[in-house]
Amino acid sequence: MSNLRRHLLLAAVASLSAFALNAQAADPAKSSLTLGATAGYNYDVLKKAIVPQLEQQGYKVKLVEFNDYVQPNLALAQGALDANLFQHITYLNRFKTDQKLDLIDLAQSTTAPMGIYSDSRKSLADLKEGDRVSLPNDPSNLARALQLLVQQNLITVKADVDPLRVSERDVQNNPKKLKFVPIEAAQLPRTLGDVAVAIVPGNFATSAGLKFTSALALEKPPAQYQQVVAVKKGDETKPWAKDLAAAFKSPFFKQVLTKEFPGYTYPAGL
Repeated sequence: MSNLRRHLLLAAVASLSAFALNAQAADPAKSSLTLGATAGYNYDVLKKAIVPQLEQQGYKVKLVEFNDYVQPNLALAQGALDANLFQHITYLNRFKTDQKLDLIDLAQSTTAPMGIYSDSRKSLADLKEGDRVSLPNDPSNLARALQLLVQQNLITVKADVDPLRVSERDVQNNPKKLKFVPIEAAQLPRTLGDVAVAIVPGNFATSAGLKFTSALALEKPPAQYQQVVAVKKGDETKPWAKDLAAAFKSPFFKQVLTKEFPGYTYPAGL
């Protein structure tokens, strides 16, 4: 046997051995995983940065795409999903309390900033009295959107209000008399032709083709607004969940984020 053929044979055996080791690394009690995410970057993060790692470990992974902020948690609680990625910790805590669901955050993911977008205004300084502003209608993202307006000096809110629970009734000063139009988050990009500005969560902005560089303003998400992976309480200690959590802390995850998701907020410690 020639040295070249011997080298190729040894390389093939090594590759098969590595594959076999990886195939055996999956949780023996659960080799198939179903993960849910909202359309846009959360789905893409799973597809590009997480699924390849899990498949290398021998898991068979199915991704399910959602277009709202309600069904992913209900599907998780009902067992249709093993984990989901679409929400920040503030939303998760409020939703599971309101709906009495036993869900828990497993790992932190990357986060796309919420932004203020417009088809008719070139800057926030161009806003006129009485302009309509569409923003998310779910409580935690509504609070987040109002805080972004506070940061841009467009409104003020009552000083004694929890900033994570701010709503329209807590607006104290609104010099331009902006009219707020709460809309389901997934529909916000479609309102751009009907309002002066729309405040759109990052995942729905990217899925609609909006670029962060075109936003009139972007938030810098604090920890309570960074995306997390959620699982059913009790699952977090299972081998497959530990493998999933580890994938969000790996060098490969960081490598994909650097290449595919520039400008996003990375998980703490990555």
